[in-house]
Amino acid sequence: MLDLDNDLRDMGSRSIKSIFFGGGTPSIFSPDTIHKIIDGAQRRLAFYNQIEITMEANPGTFEQKNFAEFKAAGINRLSIGIQSFNDQQLQNIGRIHDAQQALSAINTAQQAGFDNINLDLMFGLPEQTIDQAINDIALACKQDVQHISHYQLTIEPNTFFHTHTPVTPDMDVLWQMQNQCQQVLADKDFQQYEVSAYAQPGRQCTHNLNYWNFGDYLGIGAGAHGKLTDTGSGKVSRRWKRRQPEDYMSNAASDPVSGSAEIKPDELIFEFLLNALRLRKGFSYEIFEHNTGLNRQAVIEACRVIDPELLQIDDQGMRCSDRGYHFLNDILERFI
Repeated sequence: MLDLDNDLRDMGSRSIKSIFFGGGTPSIFSPDTIHKIIDGAQRRLAFYNQIEITMEANPGTFEQKNFAEFKAAGINRLSIGIQSFNDQQLQNIGRIHDAQQALSAINTAQQAGFDNINLDLMFGLPEQTIDQAINDIALACKQDVQHISHYQLTIEPNTFFHTHTPVTPDMDVLWQMQNQCQQVLADKDFQQYEVSAYAQPGRQCTHNLNYWNFGDYLGIGAGAHGKLTDTGSGKVSRRWKRRQPEDYMSNAASDPVSGSAEIKPDELIFEFLLNALRLRKGFSYEIFEHNTGLNRQAVIEACRVIDPELLQIDDQGMRCSDRGYHFLNDILERFI
């Protein structure tokens, strides 16, 4: 909690709406450790009554056996990294679980009392067909879960796939995969509220919504990033913690921060749009002003260069049109 104590100096009297244990495999922590972290945070910060506390977990049997204890420790939302229900596809991307373990993990979570569950699924996997992608989504929709994250496989630098690039579906196939999977999700009442996020009515992820609305958040842990608005000056800044665990642990008490940078006013508009336009409903001017400290006229003027067929602007706020939502990257490139 030493890292959190350092960040509290800039928190003011703000309350916490959500906590997200992520960035790898936090479920390898013991339930007792998770309970101590939550309890320590609650003794230092004001929690909203309906605070959302999410943990990312993999479907392995080692983690499943602790689901009930994680629930008792205070976790009330579970995000399970299924990725696919196809054993061959799981092997293709180097996952160590199989489809049966994935289904077992969902059942175990539900038996443990979790009624707010997200499933992570990917499409565009090596050698994946459209039918396989649709089957993954259809099976996920049958699991009585509240949220599904469906995102395209991307090849990141400094990864195995970056140096051993697999054969993945071409752009036309990816387009069909995404559209047909979205139709399956819509038919099962999963509403798209962000580029890769779909939820049953009223079950959107609170933590993600804050992030996409450019809200403030603390980043606690090795390599964690945070964004915070100074309550006095209104200046918005980002800070990031020491990346290497040993370096982070040895400096957690005195200097866990690796770097920080103020976001300049002209950068604020772009960073806000980079996040908020990912939301299907777009954003209101009230949200823009509250989370940037800028006048709404600043974003209105900046967005006049965008084709009105792609970006809809009215007296309340802005949102991408249906066509614009498919060309979001092209819209954002206009601001670079």
